[in-house]
Amino acid sequence: MSLFNKILGNASEVSSEKLNEKYGRLLISGEEVELGFKLFRDVFMFTNKRLILIDVQGITGSKAEYKCLPYKHISRFSLETAGTFDLDAELKIWISSEDLPTVSKKFNKSIDIYEVQKYLAAKVL
Repeated sequence: MSLFNKILGNASEVSSEKLNEKYGRLLISGEEVELGFKLFRDVFMFTNKRLILIDVQGITGSKAEYKCLPYKHISRFSLETAGTFDLDAELKIWISSEDLPTVSKKFNKSIDIYEVQKYLAAKVL
């Protein structure tokens, strides 16, 4: 991930193998990370069963909050693609009957946001 993308807060892809190794203890039997992204120290990953958001907190990063969003509770999502002069694309996810998006993540241009959307649509629809 380039320094410029880190400063802008754009997520970049992380291999599912690395995420399975590091966060395997969060997963239930038969669950595997299929798609994952990193933003500074925070991570969000799509498994075959749910979306997991990891918010690393504090100066040392020793404290973390783990949010689990089962796909069946995702009511809708939106995709905003990067334009000619935009440097990022944005994915927003709503849970149940929330008025505001529960999750909002930006991706750098190296990520095929259409593939992320296709993956999420296959899990939600």
